[in-house]
Amino acid sequence: MKTRFQFICAVVAFFFFVCSDISAQTKTSKLENSLLWEVSGNGLKKPSYLYGTIHMICAKDYFLSEKAKTAFEKSDKLILEINFTDPNEMSQMQQLAMGKEPLSKKLTPEQLAKLDVILKKSTGMSVQQVDSFSLLTVLSLISMKSFGCLDLKFYEMEFSDVAKKRNIPIVGLETVKSQFEILEKAYTNDEMLGLLEESTPEEAVQLVDAYKSENIEAMYAFSTDKRFTSEKTKKQIVDDRNLDWVKQVPELTKQNSVFMAVGAAHLGGEFGIINLLRKEGYTVKPVMN
Repeated sequence: MKTRFQFICAVVAFFFFVCSDISAQTKTSKLENSLLWEVSGNGLKKPSYLYGTIHMICAKDYFLSEKAKTAFEKSDKLILEINFTDPNEMSQMQQLAMGKEPLSKKLTPEQLAKLDVILKKSTGMSVQQVDSFSLLTVLSLISMKSFGCLDLKFYEMEFSDVAKKRNIPIVGLETVKSQFEILEKAYTNDEMLGLLEESTPEEAVQLVDAYKSENIEAMYAFSTDKRFTSEKTKKQIVDDRNLDWVKQVPELTKQNSVFMAVGAAHLGGEFGIINLLRKEGYTVKPVMN
């Protein structure tokens, strides 16, 4: 169960790194350094909370501030990108992890050679060992390795465990299947391989440092790289998803105070969740230490 859960988190984390690379810089006002934001007004009976995660992180770097713990304790419902406790989601993940056809048939000889180099450099594995997996599965596993540690901790797992102990509902904004479909449609095989080929351990270190300092602007600064994606791709994997999530907020928060934890890359920017909620009439303010 834990291994399957970790894989889903790896897929979500891959989304985070992709989003970090391609979200466009905007002219929105500077965001304060805080991963936790209070959402109120616009008819809400009780405040709700928006929290930005990095999805997975080495155990030595893992932290959850007292302000986040307090907000979570006040909340009546946990909202995640995916409901990892849903058995149907776990079953769907297992099916999607396997490719519809072997990578040796799906990729060109040149693409296979490139993937083999990336795999050997980052995991010590060969392309033959992952031939039956989908390309997204392979890329997700490589993403996990980029942190450079074996004892990864997963924010979604931690939140879900606490929610289950408190016996509060857990809701997913989307499904594993939809995330797979979005990424597969947004990128060609060459573009996916290019993302992994250009990624470096140093980038992961910089991202973790920014995350630990709760520096939303610094994390959003990773969004200036347009070497791999077009505005169309950015719209598919960032903007459209943010817009869809915000549409769900009124119903989710109508009767309850919710704790909504999503990738921190989704918080900033013109079409970031913070700005979109403000445009809808909500008051969204940082919760400082």
